[in-house]
Formats: sequence, C-alpha cells, structure tokens
Amino acid sequence: MAERSKSRKGNVAYIAPSLLAADFSRLADEVKKAVSAGADFIHCDVMDGHFVPNISFGAIVVEAVKKYAGKVPVEAHLMIDEPARYVKDFINTGADVITVHCESPEDPARAMEEIRRAGRMVGVAINPPTPLERAEKLLAMKPELVLCMTVNPGFGGQKFIEDVLPKIAAVRKAYNPKYLAVDGGINPDTIRLAAKAGANFIVAGTAVFRAKDPSSAVRELRAAAGENNG
Repeated sequence: MAERSKSRKGNVAYIAPSLLAADFSRLADEVKKAVSAGADFIHCDVMDGHFVPNISFGAIVVEAVKKYAGKVPVEAHLMIDEPARYVKDFINTGADVITVHCESPEDPARAMEEIRRAGRMVGVAINPPTPLERAEKLLAMKPELVLCMTVNPGFGGQKFIEDVLPKIAAVRKAYNPKYLAVDGGINPDTIRLAAKAGANFIVAGTAVFRAKDPSSAVRELRAAAGENNG
C-alpha cells in the first residue's frame, strides 16, 4: 500500500480528509481534489443512524471512493452497531484500513479478526466519554490505527474536545500504534495540541474540503502538526 508520507523527512503527519464535508453531488471530483491536494488517506465516515444519530453512506460509496482515490489509501470508519455483520462488505470495497468502535455492541473483536485475515489494516476508534480501559481488549490486538475521537461522532463542524488530549497521550505511551488518529474539530490550532499529545494521523473534513485552496490547507495542517520536511 502506497503512503505518500514515506517520501518525506522528519516527523511525519498523515492528513486524511473526511468525505463527510465533501460535496456529494460531485463525489468523484471531490475525491480527486483531495488526492491532488496531497492527502495521505481518504477517510470515509460510515454511519448507520443507530450507533450515531446520523446516516451517511455504506459500502457502495466506499467502493466508488476507492476507485477514484487511485494510489491513495482509503479508510472506512465504521460508526455502526454491527461491524461483524457488515465488515465483509467493506473488505470487498477494497478499503485499505477499516476502523471499528470499541463501543459497538456487536462483537467488534470478531470484525477486527476478519479485517486482519483479509490482509487489511485494522483500526479501533474510541469516543470522547469512553475511558481507555474499555478499549484495552481491542488495543491488545495491536491495531495499526487507533482513532481518538475529539468530538462526539455523528456530525461535522463540532468543537474540538480538549479533555481527550490525555487519552491520546496515554495511547501513545502504552500502545504506540503506527497511526494515532484524531477526528473532529481539527484546525491549525487544535492540530498542534493533538500532535503534541502524540497524534500523527489527522482526519480533517471542513478544513480541507471547504478551503479555497485545499493544497495550501493540507500543507498548513502538516506544518501545524510540526512536520519538518527539511
């Protein structure tokens, strides 16, 4: 799997624009825009209307995103009640990373096992109110990506919750995943806080897709995260 950031030097910050902020009437163009802007991943928020109070899209959209993302990896963030029931659908889309929530009531560990058997990277997400202890069983399975939500999931445009910062630092210290992600309320100011706590994978929706110049927005986010390209 290609990762653009491997060609850069210094403290790497991976930028993953979230399609939740994209114009869905122009989905192909929006994905291509993010790719051209220098995105390292494309982040797809899958919501079922039960696990979170919103409905977004399912596997068929992730499959289309994968088609237009080219060599840029696609992450499917499953905010759903039954990840084990539906995970095969998302594996079949070609998603490179599939993230499940530790709070999902229907066996997220089984979903993680299936993702790994399929040769995809495994992600675990943790909501802001959830204590780290609740995720310990899943974190012990050594997911490649750990996503600390910095807003309560369901809707874009929310304010960054600074109380999550100690959890980010604790995950980095105790588990040190390859990708330690944050999602929600991201801008150049909050990204500095997250990066200082140990995050290196930044999910940003509005900050990229609503920017006048997405390429400049991606560069600004990387600079704010402390990446040294020298």
